[in-house]
Amino acid sequence: MPTTHLLYLHGFRSSPRSTKAQLVRQRIEARYPKVTLWCPQLPPSPREAMALVMQGIADWPRKHMAAVGSSLGGFYATWVAEQTGCRAALLNPAVHPARDLAQYIGEQTSWHDPQERFFFRPEFVDELHALNCPAITHPERYFALIAKGDEVLDWREMTGRYPGAQIRLLEGSDHAISEFAEHLDDVLTFLDLAT
Repeated sequence: MPTTHLLYLHGFRSSPRSTKAQLVRQRIEARYPKVTLWCPQLPPSPREAMALVMQGIADWPRKHMAAVGSSLGGFYATWVAEQTGCRAALLNPAVHPARDLAQYIGEQTSWHDPQERFFFRPEFVDELHALNCPAITHPERYFALIAKGDEVLDWREMTGRYPGAQIRLLEGSDHAISEFAEHLDDVLTFLDLAT
């Protein structure tokens, strides 16, 4: 079933202006005119973020949608895939964000605009716990692009979170997957976008 609706979920402190989100947008516009792409600016509250997403995709055809998520967005994309049954491509996905983000409670700045500030509240850690999926139910629906050189997340934890999924393990690289453009076609091929 070709994908006609694609959701892109950015990471913590990130935005739809991220390099990877922009690359996906440009490629979709250039080669996949039949695909609807939505990359929302996610609020800091995980509960509110997923409420926004579920409201935004409420009318999407479940058999023709897919999600891409980077870092915290990969954790969210996993949750969305488990709720909807859609395919998901994960880019250095966060595996234990409740544990990892607990140290960031307090005021934060946006990566793409340091003038933009938000407050990461203690209750957001509990909201992340509430969104945790114990295990993926259909590994064949998942593709994970994971960098061994990720300076933020442990590649072994990421790989271990998605047993049976299609995993592309990059030697070196970094958390941002700086050479993402080289792997974008493989990601989009897995998602089976309508042409």
